[in-house]
Amino acid sequence: MRVHLLITGLFSLLLAACASKPPPAPPQQPSELPQASSPKGNDVVLFALSLLDTGYRFGGKNPEAGLDCSGMVSYIYGRAAGLRISGSAADIARRGRPVERAGLRPGDLVFFNTRNAAFSHVGVYIGDDRFIHAPSSNGRVRIDQLGARYFAQRFETARSYFE
Repeated sequence: MRVHLLITGLFSLLLAACASKPPPAPPQQPSELPQASSPKGNDVVLFALSLLDTGYRFGGKNPEAGLDCSGMVSYIYGRAAGLRISGSAADIARRGRPVERAGLRPGDLVFFNTRNAAFSHVGVYIGDDRFIHAPSSNGRVRIDQLGARYFAQRFETARSYFE
C-alpha cells in the first residue's frame, strides 16, 4: 500500500512538473537582437555554398579555372545578387557599408590581414560565426569559423552591400 501511494505521489509530481510553464527568458537588449537577413544576402550564401570544394587559383575568377578570394566574391555577387564587385580584397573593402562584427548578416563580407597587408583576404559571412572563402592554403573553397584563433587574430572589418 505504501509503495502504491509513493508511486502515485511521484506520478502526480511528474505530471505537475510537465504541466508547469518554464520561467520566461530574460528580455534581450536591443543590441543583442539578431538582425534579419536580407533576401539577396540569403541568395549569396546559397550560391556560395554551391562552390564548396572548388579549387583555388591565384587571380581565378570562375569555378572552372579556379577561384581566389576576391574572384570568388566577385563571381558570387555577380551571379547571385546581380552586383558588380571587382578588384582585389582591399579594393572591395573600400566599398560597401561598414558593419560591426556583432551586426553581421548572411551575405556580408568579412576581411582579414593574412599577408601582413591590410584587407588581403575576403570571405562571405554565412551565419553562426562562420564564413566561406577561397584560401590559398589547402587549395579549396571551404567554411571556417570567425572565432578560430587564426582568423580571430587577423579579422579587420566587415562590409555589407545590402539594405
